[in-house]
Amino acid sequence: MLLDIIYNKYKIVSIVGVAKNSGKTVALNHLVGEATNKGIMLGIISAGRDGESTDIVTETEKSKIFVEQGTIVGTTAHLLSLSDVVVEIMEVTDYRTPLGKILIGRVRDSGYIQIAGPQTAREVREISNLLLNLGAEIIIIDGAMDRKASASPSISEATILSTGAVLSRDIDKVIERTVHLANLFSLPSVEGLKDREIVEKALNKGKVAIIDEDLNIDILRIKSALNNGKVIADNIENRSKYVVIPGSLVKSTLEDIIMSTDKYKDVSIVVIDGTKVFISPKDWLKFKRYGVDVKVLNPINLVAITLNSYAPQGHYFDPKELLNKMRYHIKSIPVMDLLLGGEEFGVYG
Repeated sequence: MLLDIIYNKYKIVSIVGVAKNSGKTVALNHLVGEATNKGIMLGIISAGRDGESTDIVTETEKSKIFVEQGTIVGTTAHLLSLSDVVVEIMEVTDYRTPLGKILIGRVRDSGYIQIAGPQTAREVREISNLLLNLGAEIIIIDGAMDRKASASPSISEATILSTGAVLSRDIDKVIERTVHLANLFSLPSVEGLKDREIVEKALNKGKVAIIDEDLNIDILRIKSALNNGKVIADNIENRSKYVVIPGSLVKSTLEDIIMSTDKYKDVSIVVIDGTKVFISPKDWLKFKRYGVDVKVLNPINLVAITLNSYAPQGHYFDPKELLNKMRYHIKSIPVMDLLLGGEEFGVYG
């Protein structure tokens, strides 16, 4: 069962969809049902807005969020007026969204609900802690790839990734992109307590830095890594150990570094976590062949992958075929189709 993967292990868990209609609401509703059966009190918030029956951007039908009695939720007064659930307000916070202040409430009568949360990582974490203090045993953060920072270790202790047919009409491309995301979420961390301490210090300065073998930090006089790959390359020396990038790592930056110096093979490029890497699967494999080494300060704890074989565009895959193929390529993480049930919850290697 999905809940068994996280219960008694993690307090704050994010569900991240690779795209809209990837099945994350199905995963959320599944967790709500399992928690209710076990008498476990959930807290639910969103890193944005979720639960509407029709996507306001694509105008496609969406799964709605169903909450059981006792669930603690974070949302706004406006969205509560659009929901068919009875909620007892426990606290009116000072956290704001485009839809108004966030309210914390306990569900008194089960039903469908729309939820909204703050846009910043810090506020999502603070509200998660507030829900824990109000009695929730596990907090579920409803996220998405366009808000994938909700998977960041600074917010959640574990992440469930929802993926499926919405990514492509080609099943192999769905698998390729999912495996790539799983790999990014599982990038190795910087080793050694002293190294981590110095890398974190450099990242906190918010500027690109190069750290040498003696762990001296050299802050570069550039605003970001974007369009500055050559400048970074020019500052990599024989004794350089880490290139620390506080923002996003993109294709053009790596290309410029590779074209400007061979010394990149002797350093590790470090980002905060895997949510900061924006490179396609094919380009990523190319950079790996060239000898690019990317590490993170904080690895993401990816604990499960859920599959949705149907896409709103109308195409679909055979659920068991997608499940078996995905499990063939991803063996270290539980992969499941929550709509199949039974033995399809297991982990197959």
